[in-house]
Amino acid sequence: MKLIRYGNPGQELTGVQIDGINYDTSAFGQDYDEKFFANDGIEKLKSFVDANRENLRVIDANVRLGAPVARPSKIVCVGLNYADHASETNAALPSEPVLFMKSTTALVGPFDDIMLPKDSVKTDWEVELAVVIGKKASYVEQEEANDYIAGYTLHNDVSEREFQLERNGTWDKGKGCDTFAPIGPFLATKEEISDVNNLNLWLTVNGQKMQQGTTAHLIFNVPFLVSYISKFMTLLPGDIISTGTPAGVGLGFNPPVYLKEGDVVELGIDGLGVSKQKVIAFSKP
Repeated sequence: MKLIRYGNPGQELTGVQIDGINYDTSAFGQDYDEKFFANDGIEKLKSFVDANRENLRVIDANVRLGAPVARPSKIVCVGLNYADHASETNAALPSEPVLFMKSTTALVGPFDDIMLPKDSVKTDWEVELAVVIGKKASYVEQEEANDYIAGYTLHNDVSEREFQLERNGTWDKGKGCDTFAPIGPFLATKEEISDVNNLNLWLTVNGQKMQQGTTAHLIFNVPFLVSYISKFMTLLPGDIISTGTPAGVGLGFNPPVYLKEGDVVELGIDGLGVSKQKVIAFSKP
């Protein structure tokens, strides 16, 4: 099943995508949030859709899509998780996963604009596979990790490299700016993806291919990451783990190439759809 959320920011309703068509499920009566995932919401939603399939209202194709998960308690990201990306940024291969947090206020829909932060000159792109947690996870064994996964989605881990690397602090400074986490278009429940460790992912800027990779080249695969992260923090239902990006980021070019106003970023992953964002100048919220 593929879960969507749609409508104006902060007022999203729920839906599902079936055979490429989006249908409203707001009569189900619950947002796709922590409570939903914690209380067997996916199975209940499946039953609702099966029982009401003929009466579901089609959503206009022009309606905005929001992030498919209502604001999670946290977005945990993994850095340098592809060898080619570590190489292009002159970083050593990690012996353990590099973790950082991305602010939940960065979360936006898959086709929303990326807003350049004030005074930014080094805003970058990163296509990533994101994992959505399905139930509370603490000290999970790797062999059991799949039981804690609700599904997968597409994430553009937008990054301001000056803030991230040159401002005397953790990576979080360059990762959590407003609009820096476009997620979606949908959440694919785990049975939709036959082999999460063998998915192609790609990204273009203004139509030019920048990134092309496969999750087969992850240094630390999805089950390992769920298990590893759960040893350092409790993962709650609806939390997101973003698993890292392959080579081809702007920082890796010589000289580096960064996003500017008017640029268009498009990205996709096998089975998880395509998202597209236009870059706009900073404006005060």
